[in-house]
Amino acid sequence: MAPSLSDNRTLHILNAAAAGKYGVLAAIAYNIEQLTAIVRAAEAKRSPLIIQLFPSTLKQLPTLAHAAAAAVNSATIPLSLHIDHAQDEAHIREMMETLPVDSIMVDMSHFDQAENLEKTRILAKECHERGIAVEAESGRINGGEDGIADTGDLEALFTAPSDVEDFINASIDILAPSIGNIHGDYGPSGPAQGQLHFDRLESINKQINDRVQIALHGTNDFPPQVMQRCIRSGAIKLNVNKLILEVWNVFLRENASKMGIVGLIDEGMNVLQKETERWMDICGSSGKA
Repeated sequence: MAPSLSDNRTLHILNAAAAGKYGVLAAIAYNIEQLTAIVRAAEAKRSPLIIQLFPSTLKQLPTLAHAAAAAVNSATIPLSLHIDHAQDEAHIREMMETLPVDSIMVDMSHFDQAENLEKTRILAKECHERGIAVEAESGRINGGEDGIADTGDLEALFTAPSDVEDFINASIDILAPSIGNIHGDYGPSGPAQGQLHFDRLESINKQINDRVQIALHGTNDFPPQVMQRCIRSGAIKLNVNKLILEVWNVFLRENASKMGIVGLIDEGMNVLQKETERWMDICGSSGKA
């Protein structure tokens, strides 16, 4: 019997979050240490968590997806494995066939709108046949970050009501709208006043009316109150990269020459776990598992 989306772990996590009106971290990991730390945080906080890997990481560390899947299967709280910003069709099909993933972001946003939708529709059908949920980006979210193509030279396009319908009709499960958010850094104070269009996000959420879930990309440098405002406006899958990983980066930079490798790994994971736990509290997912 073919797998069914009714058993999909990512969608179970997001549907529960939507019903409970809290946000769930969809946290990028680049290595086994980061993966271990974020899973420990989820267990400690009894919080659901979506583990995210970039396609570039899968090529760099081919066994990491299997380690993440093992963490998902052995956890005592709801976890899922998501591939973020998958931009190569052949690689997406390879991932579908060979990796134990729960959901994939089919990111065809570097094509024009008609081609984006057509490719998304075809790939969504193939994913669904394997019980894999699909996320897509409507509009275009500017910028770049470690592991995905930089779209900084492309015009940022806001998500319009017609985009929402077009992507829902392409059979996606999770929509990542463009509301002024960017991939990459906003600066130490976070997004500028008025940069994020919360009214647009609220309108998109109302239009969707529970047909799909909303993912928020571009959360680097977010203050807690901005994240919480986005959650109240309907975004529940919260993609985080630098937002939680920067403490890890800083710790390694400041201590790599002073500590042995074992101590560096141990303490680095503790630092990252604590920061992940802090954001689980902020987003309201602590204690929801």
